[in-house]
Amino acid sequence: MFRLMISGAALALAVPALSMSAAAQQAQPQDPAQNPAVGAGAAGAATQQTPAQPTPAQPAQSTPANQASQVATIIESEYPVYDADKSGQLDQAEFSKWLLALKQQEMQATGKSLSEAELNAWVSAAFQTADANKDGTVSKAELTTYLGG
Repeated sequence: MFRLMISGAALALAVPALSMSAAAQQAQPQDPAQNPAVGAGAAGAATQQTPAQPTPAQPAQSTPANQASQVATIIESEYPVYDADKSGQLDQAEFSKWLLALKQQEMQATGKSLSEAELNAWVSAAFQTADANKDGTVSKAELTTYLGG
């Protein structure tokens, strides 16, 4: 569930950027060197095609490799924010702070809620799963593996 939320958040950020990029490409004037009908004056007017109608942007197809890359990018940018002691590892408190913030966003978006006890149990179980080597901390690699599937 959490992995899906992270992937969805990454896509939510990527889709508007992709649609803006597509719109910018459609808005650029055509180069006369690439299309002789453009800029050919009256002689070219008869052969010019009508401009293409803009089409709605389609969401990027999400492949497992693409999702893993998006998860890794998010972790790379956000990890330092939650690594309060700058150790390069997230202890359980740092990990919990990050996951609770993400869970709160998910609950607001879905309208669901969990009690404080349920949230604490969820975060504790997530930490135990993410801490693959059982050293009491979660590294970037462990978090990427945990969230990326």
